[in-house]
Amino acid sequence: MKVRDFFKKYTMVIALVVVFALFSWLTGGRLLQPQNMSNLMLQNGYVLVMACGMLLCILTGGNIDLSVGSVICLVGGFAATMLGKGWGTAVTIIVSLIMGLLIGMWNGFWIGYMHIPPFITTLGGMFMFRGFGRVILDNKTVAISNKSFLNVFTSYVPGQMTAVIVGVIIAVVVVINTVRSRASKAKKGYRQNSIASDYIKAFVIAALIIWYSFKLKAYKGIPVMLIWVLAICLIYAFITSKTAFGRYFYAVGGNEKATQLSGIDTKKVYFIAYANMGLLAGLAGLLVAARVGSVNGSTGNSFEMDAIGSCFIGGASAYGGSGTVGGAMIGALLLGTINMGMSIMGIGDSWQYVVKGAVLLAAVIFDVISTEGQS
Repeated sequence: MKVRDFFKKYTMVIALVVVFALFSWLTGGRLLQPQNMSNLMLQNGYVLVMACGMLLCILTGGNIDLSVGSVICLVGGFAATMLGKGWGTAVTIIVSLIMGLLIGMWNGFWIGYMHIPPFITTLGGMFMFRGFGRVILDNKTVAISNKSFLNVFTSYVPGQMTAVIVGVIIAVVVVINTVRSRASKAKKGYRQNSIASDYIKAFVIAALIIWYSFKLKAYKGIPVMLIWVLAICLIYAFITSKTAFGRYFYAVGGNEKATQLSGIDTKKVYFIAYANMGLLAGLAGLLVAARVGSVNGSTGNSFEMDAIGSCFIGGASAYGGSGTVGGAMIGALLLGTINMGMSIMGIGDSWQYVVKGAVLLAAVIFDVISTEGQS
């Protein structure tokens, strides 16, 4: 792989490393403290979950869902209210997720089958669902005291050493998977990267996983919320990269007319993309409610922008048809690192918005320039 191609392929990864190193230096190493390393994932857990759903919407043609922040408020408010009235944890979680799914199906119906533009549909939903959420909350802040519910999302896996054991196992799996992947491609005669390139990449990833596991061990161990987030990311990474159904989203974004002519129901693809987004927004609402411990009428405000920004910063095309879950995760972590680094330095929210906006604009400009350069 040429140096130019390498930098183009791993631009956002390099950007994440540079930003992480910069803020580690600017904060005098405080960013690297175990508690901050644990919180980096936890504070961005809802972003990572929503980014998986937002990616599917963006893949269909650069479309977005503006209503997800309001859905978080509505679902989180519903869960907090029902728990306060004595509902059980399992019932509350299931009903809340169904509520999120139904909201997503509402958006998907108008977008997929009635051809209402996604921007208009979800903008209307942003106002409607925020209003419903405030009605349920009665314009008050509702605290969550149900320990069972909180433990489902905010507890830690017993035994801090478990974090290191799990980290080592995952690192070994990464290396073994690289070896098996190369062997499989060689057997089938596929073109692949150099041995040095693949193995260096695998060992770097494995080393980072082990390093992060030691950071988790030094704090409280593995957070249960991290398990939820990684499970969602892995599931959607598998769907988008290993299944025919996952490729439909790329096909619609690449050439919707050709996709229709090939026999794929594009209306159904749109419907599923937004129904899925609603479901994940519902889960994000539960994650946010459990982590904060309360819900109010402003919960979830502008969260949709974090999810959208993560996808575009992570390499999703503004025109659709291109993007990965891994890229969205990198984008979310890049934004999270900027937020945490600036917060540790005592920089106000105003400048954090400025920096996040500049990073997002730069990422989209890079995507547009790269796309035009290939055409």
